[in-house]
This record gives sequence, structure tokens and C-alpha cells, in this order.
Amino acid sequence: MQQRHLDRWQYFTELANTSRKFYIDYLKPYVPITANTKVLEIGCGEGGNLLPFAELGCYVKGIDLNEGQIENAKDFFAKEGQKGDFCAENFLNYPPQSNESKLFDIVLIHDCIEHIEQPDKEEFFTKIKPLVRENGIVFFAFPAWQMPFGGHQQICKSKASKLPFIHLLPNPLYKGILHLGKENESTVSELLSIKRSKMPVEKFEKMARATGYGIVDKQLWFINPHYEVKFNLKPRKLNSLLAKIPYVRNFFTTSAFYLLKIINK
Repeated sequence: MQQRHLDRWQYFTELANTSRKFYIDYLKPYVPITANTKVLEIGCGEGGNLLPFAELGCYVKGIDLNEGQIENAKDFFAKEGQKGDFCAENFLNYPPQSNESKLFDIVLIHDCIEHIEQPDKEEFFTKIKPLVRENGIVFFAFPAWQMPFGGHQQICKSKASKLPFIHLLPNPLYKGILHLGKENESTVSELLSIKRSKMPVEKFEKMARATGYGIVDKQLWFINPHYEVKFNLKPRKLNSLLAKIPYVRNFFTTSAFYLLKIINK
């Protein structure tokens, strides 16, 4: 397991740095980002992605089912002298406030959709729509399932954390490697859930269209922009020809950026 997964302040600041450097610039051509902008992040963790928006005067709200991370978010924002509204809630069970109808200009879903189990994914997409303003943007970022660490095995404490592609093995072999590394059952359970929840590029696009979204922009990354702060690697977009090859592109896409607009309420 990487140190950043243990040091939540480090994790928070790294996410904030990437959001500040890449996400805001990616969004600006499609939606104004001013003191009047309202931003929601679903699966916000400690809220690092939201901090740069708060620094620009935006109203920011974060929802996450992990109560400990939500408490960290409140503490970290206070430490930074910024305002943020944070809620510990499973978004699938989230009852929006009456004044939240069509409130948000930007909805962020960063490294979250790949954790939603398959039967709930369609409902997840659908529940976002009533919260988005006219001409609002929904920004998804997620690792393609088949990429080397698309199974999130980096959360392991054993050497399995450094083994690429093991999440693509049949379940018995995958579980065997995890148990051989003496991973605790909660980690094994989480990794198997992610395996069930896998999100290749093709499945994402099909589900987005089926639930009434139009794809405004997409960018597939060979080197995830977040790797700059994590590993000091320069971000690199996936080769444009390779990006057009279905299924194969998933093996090389460490992060997929999508901007969606609602076209069918």
C-alpha cells in the first residue's frame, strides 16, 4: 500500500494539486467557473478535488459514504480556511434538499463509478440528473478496467500491490494471490467488488447514452494527469489512433475523462 493511502492529508493535497492544475482548465471551456458556480462531488472522500473550486469562490458540496473521510474533509477545509458543505451519505440513498433541484453547474464523479456495483450503475447515472442546472456539466474520470492497475490492487499491503493486470485473472486465481499475500478479508472483499463493478470505456459510453446523456468531450490518458503529483510522470494523452480501437484502448487508458450534458430529462 502506498503511503498516500495512509496519510490522508497527503492524499487530500495531492488531489487538490491535480484538480487545480488539470480539472479546472479542462472544464473552463464548457462551463464558467466563478464565485457564482456551484459544484457537487459525489464520492468526494476528503474533498481534495473540491478545494481549488472553493479557492475560486465557488459553492462546493461533497457527498461520500465514508463518515471518517467526510470528517477529515471538514477538518482539512477548515485548516485551509475554505468553506465546504460535506455530507456522509450513500448517494444511491441520498434525499436531495428541495433547494438542490437543478442547483449545480458542475457535478464531479472522480474515481467513483468503478466502485458502483453493476445493478446500481444505471440508477446512479439517473439520480444525478435532477441536481444539474440547465447547461450544467457532469465530469466523470475513471481508470479503464483493463489497464494495469484498473482493479485498484495498489491498496494491497502485500507485493500484490505492485503486480499489474492480476485483477484480470479468474476469481479463484485472483483470490489465491491475495490470500497468499495475507491480505485481510475486507481488502479482498473490496477488490472483488471492484472486479464486479468494472467499467471499460465502451460500457461507460453505452450507459451514459442509455440514461439520457450526451458526450460533450472525452479524453483518454495514457499517463493519468494525477500521476504527475503521485509519480512525477508527465501526463500524456493516449495516441489518437489507439484511442479509437474498441476494447484494446482499455489496456492503455489509465484515466478516462468524460464531460456529459443531459439531453433527455
